[in-house]
Amino acid sequence: MEVYEMRNRVEITGVNTSQLKTISNERMMELIVKSQAGDDEARDELVYGNLKLILSVIKKFSNRKENLDDLFQVGCLGLLKAIDNFDMSHGVRFSTYAVPMIIGEIRRYLRDNSSVRVSRSLKDTAYKALQYKEQFLKTEQREPSIEEIAEHLNVEPIDVIVSLEAIQDPISIYTPIYNNGSDEIYLIDQIKDNENSEDQKILELTIKEGLKKLSKREKNIIHERYFQGKTQMEIAAEIGISQAQVSRLEKNALKTIFNIDK
Repeated sequence: MEVYEMRNRVEITGVNTSQLKTISNERMMELIVKSQAGDDEARDELVYGNLKLILSVIKKFSNRKENLDDLFQVGCLGLLKAIDNFDMSHGVRFSTYAVPMIIGEIRRYLRDNSSVRVSRSLKDTAYKALQYKEQFLKTEQREPSIEEIAEHLNVEPIDVIVSLEAIQDPISIYTPIYNNGSDEIYLIDQIKDNENSEDQKILELTIKEGLKKLSKREKNIIHERYFQGKTQMEIAAEIGISQAQVSRLEKNALKTIFNIDK
């Protein structure tokens, strides 16, 4: 099995990843600074130093129809975006930030090209992680870190991140964002359907005015969730807060936009 996996990895990447040197966190930070300043050699070193990370992500996606080379290329695109956008002031490890970015690119590719089939083991890990998060929050009055969840489940941190991300569905701009039991409110498609109707003009004005009331962070979350289709975990990694905080900010923003009692 190990020989097969090694051959498979070499075939996908064209590089024997077992011979790649591991980049220390300190060196990683140095390379990111240089890469973001335009140093192509630093960028290349970062990419080669994180090929194993990409492979560890793509092997979690169980879809027999997909070409692994394609997934690898898409994963590389996610890695490059992570390198370009990583903010060291957030105080998180690069891999913690990069994994959701890589997953996000792969999920978007799969969503556009095929149906995604999440493996049973991935689902099991995700649901166990969610159960533990709920128990931990009740007893400790805070959310557990990815590392704490991984230790409790006896798995690698990347397994926790990938599993939780895999069961999250990206929100479409056509998804209902509020339901009071009978009427559903949509953010965008109602505006597009009957552009000349008075009701649609009122709804458009409501959204436009509501957005003005949001903080910069709330506006960013709404834009990325409903216009770019990103998951809460992707956004959390980008701005350096927890997924639960993103969820709360999103809900509060929607309530503000539609003047719903909090």
